[in-house]
Amino acid sequence: MKKSSLPLLSNNRPEKHKYSKESLTKLLRWHFGHSEFRGKQLETIEAVLSGKDCFCLMPTGGGKSVCYQIPALASNGMVLVVCPLIALMENQVMALKEKGISAEYLSSTQSTQAKNKIHEDLNSSKPTLRLLYVTPELIATSGFMAKLMKIYSRGLLNLIAIDEAHCISTWGHDFRPSYRKLSSLRSQLPNIPILALTATAVPKVQKDVIISLGLENPLVLKSSFNRPNIYYEVRYKDLLDDPLADLCNQLKSSGDVCAIIYCLERAMCDQLSVYLAKYGISCAAYHAGLKNELRKSVLEDWISSRIQVVVATVAFGMGIDRKDVRVVCHFNIPKSMEAFYQESGRAGRDQLPSKSLLYYGIEDRRRMEFILRNRSSADKKILPSSSSQEKQPEKSLTDFTQMVEYCEGSRCRRKQILESFGEQVPASICSRSCDACKHPNIIAAYLEELTTSAVRRNNSSSRIFVSRSNTDDEDEFSEFWNLKDEASESGEDISNSDDDTEVVKSLTGMKSLKKSGLNEKMALLERAEANYYQNKISVKQNDKHDKNSVSTSLRKASRERLENSLEQAQQRLGSTKIEVERYACFLEHECYEKYGRTGKSFYYSQVASTVRWLWTASSTELTNRLSIADNPSSEKNRELPALPSPSPVLDLAKLAMKNEEFCSSNLVLETSATNVAERKASPAVSLPSIPSFSEFVNGIKEEANQSNKSHGHSLDRDEKDPVKKARLG
Repeated sequence: MKKSSLPLLSNNRPEKHKYSKESLTKLLRWHFGHSEFRGKQLETIEAVLSGKDCFCLMPTGGGKSVCYQIPALASNGMVLVVCPLIALMENQVMALKEKGISAEYLSSTQSTQAKNKIHEDLNSSKPTLRLLYVTPELIATSGFMAKLMKIYSRGLLNLIAIDEAHCISTWGHDFRPSYRKLSSLRSQLPNIPILALTATAVPKVQKDVIISLGLENPLVLKSSFNRPNIYYEVRYKDLLDDPLADLCNQLKSSGDVCAIIYCLERAMCDQLSVYLAKYGISCAAYHAGLKNELRKSVLEDWISSRIQVVVATVAFGMGIDRKDVRVVCHFNIPKSMEAFYQESGRAGRDQLPSKSLLYYGIEDRRRMEFILRNRSSADKKILPSSSSQEKQPEKSLTDFTQMVEYCEGSRCRRKQILESFGEQVPASICSRSCDACKHPNIIAAYLEELTTSAVRRNNSSSRIFVSRSNTDDEDEFSEFWNLKDEASESGEDISNSDDDTEVVKSLTGMKSLKKSGLNEKMALLERAEANYYQNKISVKQNDKHDKNSVSTSLRKASRERLENSLEQAQQRLGSTKIEVERYACFLEHECYEKYGRTGKSFYYSQVASTVRWLWTASSTELTNRLSIADNPSSEKNRELPALPSPSPVLDLAKLAMKNEEFCSSNLVLETSATNVAERKASPAVSLPSIPSFSEFVNGIKEEANQSNKSHGHSLDRDEKDPVKKARLG
């Protein structure tokens, strides 16, 4: 059957019509159930329908999506919507279809059949599609751009809406290079109005967005950033006995409400969700480390209220239409005020009372500073240099400092947020809707105690980082949000060690000996150097073996994690009661047998993989896997092994014996160990004395004089000595 020819329209620009407020309100009421427009919605819609470019700044929950959905319903043709996240597109398209509105999205996750169906509709003589959601990466492809040009040439493209437009600005908190390619839309698709939408943009970012997108005399509409229904509170980890328990109590005291908890690391998402589930809170983790099917399942369960709390990395929630979120918690300090405002603004989109909770810790602050510095260094290597890129490291740290001041200051939280976006407001705007205004005396006492605690930590040489890296095995292998490759160093690389501090303290004593003789200074240096190397050698020999070994504490924590996952799997599947502790020990031992000898990074990854498998395994799969432990033919599985004790330290006595064979005679490693087999004590290491300058010079002269005489004799001796002969060869 021959297809009908496609009609070509001479005028590429959509026809301008004057739409009355009543007709637009009728569309809003009919399709979305709202009686009237909010804020700047109506002005924005009227501007783009008249063919005018528009920059719209609305707070999170202000109804930005209505600004391009109503124009799609009011006129013929199609609206192209650019979104940064596939999950955002899926959610909005699903919601529009439920309302009877023809909408689709194109992404890499779709099947070829689904994509072909969309393209067939667009190529038909009368397309039914009203809204098409795409990613900026897709627009950058030549294939899609060619198809978009055909739609444009037929006069079927009415509007280009760019959501989260702040992503185009290098000065924004969430810059994405793919958004920069959208600047070509104005030149390739002239006469089509462009609508730029964002909820978080300081004045400098607003100007950059308008210039980058090439908006022509745009109508700039700004709503107030104030969210009067949100109560802002900061809680201090360093002053709490157990931050996890405190968060659990906060959620329980709020009742059975919908909540989002943001974490910096994927591993913390997993750990926190397991902890909360253990104490009866319906929750699940959501991050990029999970399989697509599991992430989609978690999102659907949360939107449909089958689970109440999602513990996620920062990308979660962008554009997701759930209005009854009552609590948004940041368990780690965000990187900027813009990021914090956008994420906390996902609470109370129905305008009902809600809470923003931020857990602030000195350690979190230092880690974030470290990440931002390293990310800036990595960006310099990857991105081309420019004036804005050169200033980016300074800007990132300045933005983060603003966030630190929000946590460590006693001023009104709400006023600080609004002023950071250039909005000047009176102090009375808060009306005691933040903890700093409601309990000023308590906050002042907390900050004083926090300052005292910070000074104490600094005097103990960054104890926070040292203790974390030594005791928390999981954090060493956790992933920062999308920044693992940029900040993979552990806490040990950040802070100074206690040994180094002692050496520095010893060497500072030299200041008082400026007028002393050379011999006294040399003696002081000898003692400092001897102490330094004595400590370093013993620590390195111990750590070389233990640093990557799987510790007892890590195995115990892994077994507890598997127990919790088995309990959840049992509840999910409704299986008969199983011996959770026994099978958790079996699964943990399986992981240890497979990867325990290769190091704890591989071991921990295997444990995490097992946990994720338990979340998705069917009843049959779970039964088959656990039946191995009950196989009577396997003596190994009949009696599950207990956790072994920590690996012994290296035998330094044996190492010393080898050094005596291969090292020169003037370097002697003495050991106090008498029984090598016992391996109970580390031997003391004595270093050779440091010769004075005169002794050193005289020694060189003597060696030079005796060199020719002893040359032939030394060769004969070396020929007879098989060890030295091997070394020389």
